[in-house]
Amino acid sequence: MSLPRIQPHLVRRNLQLPLHDFLIPTLSQPIRRRFLSTTSEKNATVSTSSSPQADSSKPQPKRKPLTKEQRDFLSSALRVNQAGELAACLIYTAQTPPIVNAHPHLRPLMAHMYAQEEGHFNTFNSLIAKHRVRPTALYPLWSVLATGLGWSTAVMGREAAMACTEAVETEIGGHYNNQIRTLLEMFEQWEAEGYEVGEELQNLVKTLRRIRDEELEHLDHAVDNDAKKAEPHWLLTGVIRLGCRGAIWVSERV
Repeated sequence: MSLPRIQPHLVRRNLQLPLHDFLIPTLSQPIRRRFLSTTSEKNATVSTSSSPQADSSKPQPKRKPLTKEQRDFLSSALRVNQAGELAACLIYTAQTPPIVNAHPHLRPLMAHMYAQEEGHFNTFNSLIAKHRVRPTALYPLWSVLATGLGWSTAVMGREAAMACTEAVETEIGGHYNNQIRTLLEMFEQWEAEGYEVGEELQNLVKTLRRIRDEELEHLDHAVDNDAKKAEPHWLLTGVIRLGCRGAIWVSERV
């Protein structure tokens, strides 16, 4: 059973998107629903219809506009998450042939983990396109490094390949936790000020939690399949984790 191929046209299409502020709609289309208003904080509301008469009899929820810092954080989060999920897909794509050839019983597990990573990648592709966030400019570099990491650890053996997954998912799990924590702190502050949290941001937190849990599931699979027996485990996982932290830091900014 072969793994589905990553669709490169999705990456190319996203790289060509113009840079706009996060969640700011285009002016060429009628606004049916807006995530957050751009009015002052005192009068911040959400518009749910293009017809003001339809809403005049209903109290509108009080929403606080995003600050520039908050928009930058959300754009950065989507950009680095998309890059990270692309890298995960490429790692599993490179690892699968050597691992499955040597250990056929791992074919369903490798296919399962790849399918979840591909789903994560497609999710962030959609969010990047929807909100017109600039993807990282380092796609070519990350693609080469991720493929090389996947192939080299697979050639080293099953334990090394699983140690790679253990190291990557440890960093990614913490990375998603940090994003979720920042968003929840933002929500708490808004609610303390009497503002409501928009449905779109609430759904983003649910998506991040689901993806984080699936990444940590991969971590458990790796440990169950002898990731700790890789030699030298401390050095291999330490180098990979350091590389992940560096890639996250750069992709958030470039």
